[in-house]
Amino acid sequence: MKKLTVIDFFCGAGGFSEGFRQAGYEIIQGYDNWQPAINTFNHNFKTESSVKNILDFKDSIDEIDNLPNTDVIIGSPPCVSFSSSNISGKADKESGVTLTKVFLRIVAVKKFQRDSQLKAWYMENVSNSRNYLADYYTFKDLGLAKWAKENRLSPNKKAIILKDNQPLINSADYGSYQSRKRAISGEYIEKNKLIIPKPTHSKNEKSGLEKWKSLKNLLAKIPRPNSTIFEKEIQDPIYPSIKIAQSNLTDQFYDTGLYKSEWRQSKYLKTNHPYMGRMSFPENLNNPSRTVTATKSGTSREAIIYKSEYNRKGNGEFRNPTVREAASIMGFPYTYQFIGSANNKWRLVGNAVCPSVSRAFANELLHQLKRPQLKDYVLELETNINSDYNLNTFSENSFENQPKRNKKSRFRRHAIKDGNLTVTLSNYRIDQNSKTKNKWFTSIQYGTGEGFPIQNVQNNYYHKLEDEIKTFKGGKQFIKIINNGFSELIGSKSDLQYMYEVQNSIDNLMEPTELIEKLAEIIKKTDLSTEIFEQKNKKIFKEKSTIPKTQLLALYAINKISSTANSK
Repeated sequence: MKKLTVIDFFCGAGGFSEGFRQAGYEIIQGYDNWQPAINTFNHNFKTESSVKNILDFKDSIDEIDNLPNTDVIIGSPPCVSFSSSNISGKADKESGVTLTKVFLRIVAVKKFQRDSQLKAWYMENVSNSRNYLADYYTFKDLGLAKWAKENRLSPNKKAIILKDNQPLINSADYGSYQSRKRAISGEYIEKNKLIIPKPTHSKNEKSGLEKWKSLKNLLAKIPRPNSTIFEKEIQDPIYPSIKIAQSNLTDQFYDTGLYKSEWRQSKYLKTNHPYMGRMSFPENLNNPSRTVTATKSGTSREAIIYKSEYNRKGNGEFRNPTVREAASIMGFPYTYQFIGSANNKWRLVGNAVCPSVSRAFANELLHQLKRPQLKDYVLELETNINSDYNLNTFSENSFENQPKRNKKSRFRRHAIKDGNLTVTLSNYRIDQNSKTKNKWFTSIQYGTGEGFPIQNVQNNYYHKLEDEIKTFKGGKQFIKIINNGFSELIGSKSDLQYMYEVQNSIDNLMEPTELIEKLAEIIKKTDLSTEIFEQKNKKIFKEKSTIPKTQLLALYAINKISSTANSK
């Protein structure tokens, strides 16, 4: 039986196509405007695709007519403008809408042209994209009014219907080692609707389905990045039929260790963020991985971070996944190769569609068409290595290039958070969202976002708190520690700014992020976490009648830091 054929728009590394290939489809061509994507696609699918701007199809019917006629069209319009994490969700959405409409324009022509062979189309994007796309698009909406008339169709006819045809799909429900939620739109043309494949896995143990796969289980089957390389045979943890020499496993045996300043920043954002919930640090390996993003980061809240296999403290103590680990999390086989620099490879992996998801849709289409599904996946069993781009170095990092922040970078940290109540040290006026000042500030935040009160606290206010704190259990000892040992670690206002920018402590002084971390440890040792301070005659926290005693300790010490720094 002749294979069903596929073309892939915004193809990237080819994850969408890989799932269809594994189900027995023939991948005809990929289209992308980024050379590393096309190089990777050609390498793995043996096509002769070339860089192509998808906007070329925006106004030209001839460009669309020149495309191969296939049974399936798939595409993943760039999601960056739709993503809620891009510029805090304020990115211009118009570019994403335009590219999506160009893709749908191509689909509409191929779907309604005379003697069309198109049987289905599928589109993947971030979940937020659904908020910016219409329920349906007419030929006129897609710039096809003239074409529709020439083909005896009404320009106002609904060419593409998205309403009820763009569910959220979690890759973990289809056997991925990653919990990745994406909107999948599309249509099985014979039934004029998207047919959603039944999940094979579930978070709910009582569902009768297999349990979600854990990251721990996957990483246990992948050779460690610091492994000694030799010619033993290893098996792909997802595709057991793939067995290769360990030395042929690309993009795995190199050191992804993070500088201490990097992983500490991520740890803070994950575990003590000013207004967002707590996350695991390092990763909770008992669950599927969190979403692999297109940008590799060791400093962000979204960063995926593991404990390093190297016995190190500080620099290199924690690490990012390797490109190969990230690729396996996504569901790519060991034999799948990525062409480009380390950052380009990570982007190729993070932007991809999980092959397990696309394979599920590919098999569902076979079922609808009453065509047999393959018993085994179609896979490349041998590794075709491009040695120019293999990231394996088999060596340990020396960590000799400490990252630095920009001059006058803004600083904001708190030691503890109770609900959304925080006492904060900053080098700018938080209530004014100002630029960095040549000064340090103490402030109290009673919530997050616009409308929540912020109380600024003057220098040397900590003196007024001593009598109250001395009545606390361990309060006298706390004051003694802050004023004998801790205060000596506080530099001048310019010292704190400089140390923050170079991300290192100098002489006998302590960099401000480390000061706040040390303060958190001191407060924790007082064992006052469950005790409440009743504000009666003396109103210290103006917006609260009762506060945790630990927040009074934080206010004392943070005001000590800002007052001391500003006085030097």
